[in-house]
This record gives sequence, C-alpha cells and structure tokens, in this order.
Amino acid sequence: MKLTRPVLLALIVAIGATAALAAWRVLAAREPAPAVSYTLLDGSKASTETMRGKVLLVNFWATSCTTCVAEMPQIVATHEKFKSRGYETVAVAMSYDPPAYVARFAETRKLPFGVAIDNTGTIAKAFGDVQMTPTTFLIDKQGRVVKRYLGAPDFTALHTLIGELLAEG
Repeated sequence: MKLTRPVLLALIVAIGATAALAAWRVLAAREPAPAVSYTLLDGSKASTETMRGKVLLVNFWATSCTTCVAEMPQIVATHEKFKSRGYETVAVAMSYDPPAYVARFAETRKLPFGVAIDNTGTIAKAFGDVQMTPTTFLIDKQGRVVKRYLGAPDFTALHTLIGELLAEG
C-alpha cells in the first residue's frame, strides 16, 4: 500500500483521535474521592485528605465475608509490595461487623495497614453507599478514584495499575 498524503493524513487523524479518546476515558473516570475521616483500631485518626500525595487502596470488607477473608492475604501482599513507594491501604470494616471480631481478625492476621470500623455506615455512604463486600477503591495521588472493584480484584492487573499510578507525577 502506498502512503499518499490523504492516506497518511487519515492515519494521523485516526491515531490522534484514538489516543485522545483513551486519554479522555482515563481522566474522565477519575472522580474525586469522598473526603472522609475515620478512626483506626489503634485509636489514631486519619482521612482520605491526609492520604493526598499517596496512592490509596480503600477496601470495604467484613469478617463474615468469605471472599473478603480469602482476598486479605493478597491485600496484605499488595500493601507490602508497594508501601515503600508511597502506597497506603485502609481496610474499612462494615457497620454490621462486630468490633471485637474485626479487632481479633486484624490482630491474628497481623494486618500491616490501618483498619477502621465504619460503625455508623458514614464511610460506606460517602463512597456511594457501599453495601456489598468486598468493594475496593483505588485512589490516585491527587485524591481521585481511579478504579472501583466489586468482588476480589485481578491482583496482577491491580499491581500494574498501582505501579503506573505511583510513577505519575
């Protein structure tokens, strides 16, 4: 095929339009994460605002959720893999989860990240009225939701996305 000027121009326009659409989809999907404050099991206070500048994974879970319990070792491994590069994790226990169960789970599993109990449901409501567990949100350094996962994420793809977000300026 000979690349004539009209063919070359059409190709450039098509490539440019495709790239622009891809960039628009990525940027348009990033809505601001809700500004919520929470108390962690250790008594310290934190908020999504104090996590600005870091990539943050917010995982809504319950001790009675078999998928949540099964995915937790991978959440821990993800945290351990990226924590030194500006990555944080907060596990938010649902309002119906008995606090003693949550504390015992966090202690026996030696969870290396913050665990909050959403006893009033305020955090879940702020994130779009989360009802199902696990529901996980990945938030970029600018405090925008990049991805929402219902159920266990594909951890290979999640790791790739976290790496990309950590590399962003």
